[in-house]
Amino acid sequence: MKLKPLGDRIVIKMAEAEETTKSGIVLAGSAKEKPQFAYVIEVGPGGRDDKGNLVPMEVKAGDKVIISKYSGTEVKVEGEEYLVVRQNDILCIVE
Repeated sequence: MKLKPLGDRIVIKMAEAEETTKSGIVLAGSAKEKPQFAYVIEVGPGGRDDKGNLVPMEVKAGDKVIISKYSGTEVKVEGEEYLVVRQNDILCIVE
């Protein structure tokens, strides 16, 4: 099954949370901070402005991005967890 986002929505896969600190301390599952880095899996065609003109997407599949905390909708497909966000929830592209 493949997810195909509509409008200005984007399917992303969150990066794995760090399991150890820089000093080598292993973190428990509850102590791990939710990562804000994600990888773009699939991109919708773009949204529409007030006049109905298509607003193109600024990200593409494969981009590494930083997203707002607590944004998007979590979905699970074939055992994999994804997040569906709007383009406005993406803060920047990591180059």
